[in-house]
Amino acid sequence: MTKPLQNIRVLDLTNVLAGPYCCYQLALMGAEVIKVERPGSGDLARNLGADPNRNKAGMGISFLAQNAGKKSVTLDLKAERGKELLMALVRTADVLVENFRPDVMSRLGLGYDVLKQENPSLIYCAISGFGQDGPRKGDPAYDQIVQGISGVMSVTGTPENTPLRVGYPLADTIGGMTAAFSISTALNAKPRGAFLDISMTDAVISSMGWVVSNYLIGGVEPAVLGNENMTSAPSGTFATADNPINIAVNRDKQWQALARHLYRHDLLRDPAYATREDRKRNRHALRNELEATLKKRSSKDWVPELNALGVPTGPVLTVPQVLNDPQVKNRNLIVSIATGEENIQLSGSPVVIDGNRPLPETPPPVLGVDNMAVWCDLGLTDEEIDKLKSEDII
Repeated sequence: MTKPLQNIRVLDLTNVLAGPYCCYQLALMGAEVIKVERPGSGDLARNLGADPNRNKAGMGISFLAQNAGKKSVTLDLKAERGKELLMALVRTADVLVENFRPDVMSRLGLGYDVLKQENPSLIYCAISGFGQDGPRKGDPAYDQIVQGISGVMSVTGTPENTPLRVGYPLADTIGGMTAAFSISTALNAKPRGAFLDISMTDAVISSMGWVVSNYLIGGVEPAVLGNENMTSAPSGTFATADNPINIAVNRDKQWQALARHLYRHDLLRDPAYATREDRKRNRHALRNELEATLKKRSSKDWVPELNALGVPTGPVLTVPQVLNDPQVKNRNLIVSIATGEENIQLSGSPVVIDGNRPLPETPPPVLGVDNMAVWCDLGLTDEEIDKLKSEDII
């Protein structure tokens, strides 16, 4: 199948999620990704996840989730010889990705200004919580910190439970995908060579387009609406006889079709719901009226019937349910990959190219498993590699 990033070498100096997720997307697109890890411990994510035994073995589920298809070498970047070896790798690479705090690489003598002397066409991508400048640049930044500072938590939940974090690492994931997009773009530049400053906070705020614009342009301060859609009504989550469903009515035609199908012609005559703005002002009363009818039948009845009428409707699924959903299974998003004595299931690329989805071809690497191959390829002898190991440089 097509591998757009074939013959691109990426040095992955990242840890935990945002950086590894970025580099995983590049690996799925065909790049050779060499994960450069700390000797002895490696990526912190190797010890994170729901399975204590995997954590103890240095292959935690948090690591497995976004490191398949990569190579792993170990290298002490504080040692002079370690720095020399990174320089040698940089001379062979197209991209370097790191997610240390700003200035860490410069203090090590490995900043962009130094590395571009070794490789002027290097694309250097620095992922951080807040960016490479500004008053917060040196602050520690985990996903929850960024969710709070970016405003996401202030618009999530209901008046009773806000602020509330999104239930998965939103900031890390959006930051990582933004970095992957930026790197792919920079690879098309002629001549190549760039410093990419990726702020997770910037990336998240950018993704909040409508919320931010309503304030900047409309002067409307965002407020929590729970499962309601701020732009329309009825549009949100509704109870049925069994499981909740989402209904998204954005046009008058859809509203009329919904009311008629529920035999609620009285709502169409009610001036409280005559226009979109009327329905938005009275959204909670309207939801109660609709749920009085929706609760009489199951979600499995309502979803296909309303969709057939052009009223966008969908079930609210749990993670196990969606992973077993025929739509997801038909799209082959999840792949089974062999890792030693077992198979694990991982997510492939969210992109399908010419009918084919890029999937990981090799399992997440054991720490340092590619030391011999990568360092020998740079010209080191077996004796030199053994000496580096004995000195804990690799």
